[in-house]
Amino acid sequence: MSTATEPAPAAEAFEVEETLGLGAVLRQRVEALRAGDVGSLPVLVFMVAITIFFTSKTSVFFTAVNLDNLIPQMSQVTVMAIGVVFVLLIGEIDLSIGYLSGLAAVVVAELQAPGTGHDFPWFVAILGALAVGAVIGAAQGAIVAFIGVPSFVVTLAGLLAWNGVIIQALGTQGVIGIQDRQINGISNYFFPSWFGWAAAGAITVGLVGLAVSRIVSRRRAGLGAGNAALIASPVIIRSGAAWAIVAACNHDRGVPFAGVLIVTMLVVWTFVAQRTTFGRHVYAVGGNAEAARRAGINVKFIRVTVFTISGVMAALGGIVAASFLQSVDLTAGSGTILLDAIAAAVIGGTSLFGGRGWVRSALLGAMVTQTIQNGIDLVGYSDAVKNIVTAAILLAAVTLDTIARRRLAASGR
Repeated sequence: MSTATEPAPAAEAFEVEETLGLGAVLRQRVEALRAGDVGSLPVLVFMVAITIFFTSKTSVFFTAVNLDNLIPQMSQVTVMAIGVVFVLLIGEIDLSIGYLSGLAAVVVAELQAPGTGHDFPWFVAILGALAVGAVIGAAQGAIVAFIGVPSFVVTLAGLLAWNGVIIQALGTQGVIGIQDRQINGISNYFFPSWFGWAAAGAITVGLVGLAVSRIVSRRRAGLGAGNAALIASPVIIRSGAAWAIVAACNHDRGVPFAGVLIVTMLVVWTFVAQRTTFGRHVYAVGGNAEAARRAGINVKFIRVTVFTISGVMAALGGIVAASFLQSVDLTAGSGTILLDAIAAAVIGGTSLFGGRGWVRSALLGAMVTQTIQNGIDLVGYSDAVKNIVTAAILLAAVTLDTIARRRLAASGR
């Protein structure tokens, strides 16, 4: 169980491994896998499998054109799933995020609409929508934290309420078109090729800088530099992925702004979760709320803040969706977006039982669910197949998590 003074689990494990030899690390990883600590391995294996499958079915799937289509398509689910990760880490659930994202989309569309008397600049419209998400998330979190109403009930009520607000707001007009170029560019703008190369270079420099700073910090603390292979491998893998993605995107329209938004959110919220006191407290509350309270952590504040984060990220997802469609209608926030976001977080490796998971789970899970949906659409399978396959993967992920927790408990980890 985490405590207020412990680092986030992922960061702690990596720092311990840095002091070991490569052979010892490999043995440690094998033992962890046997004990049930599978991490992101199943997701990565599955991504390879579905990529091979859909590539064999259609030549369009594994192309630069499809990659540039897929990134904006998965951006809404990814940013919303980041908020879901934080909620799941404290052992709660947020069922309101679908229609909350729709409400935020209505707000951003309404605030930019010309001829309405309140056609505000694009940044005011976006900030207004994010503020609505933050306020609603905080209000729902306060009911959970201070009154003790189960989050399932509170957010289920929110799901119904925000759907009603959307219907009320759009009932007379049905559709609001978005004409602001900056707002529409969130999901539809592609950077020139030079920007993509510069971004890949910046990512590489940043990763190298982090590795060097870790080595310097260890030496200042009187420790060894650490295992060179373990320090270098994340830099090589992540920077290599960045260069490969940029190269592929530049073969078509370029790197989409939505992709930059995903990476930015991933970096920011990973830092918050793993490198701040607040993030450590989130893991502690998810591991054992009563123990966290006795350790001096303000559990109620953590819960309210986490639901606020969920509200903000749901609102951001709604803005992304409105930008992608360049309009908002009565179906905003409906469909499978709620289940897609929750499924992405769980499939990516975040536990439904709290206290275990990573922000990157949102990206990994969204890659799986959205790649499957994209491939099914390209191959021409029905929506029924899409829903059945997604449900099967979600059930498998939760089952794997349940079994892994039992094996970890049995091994004393």
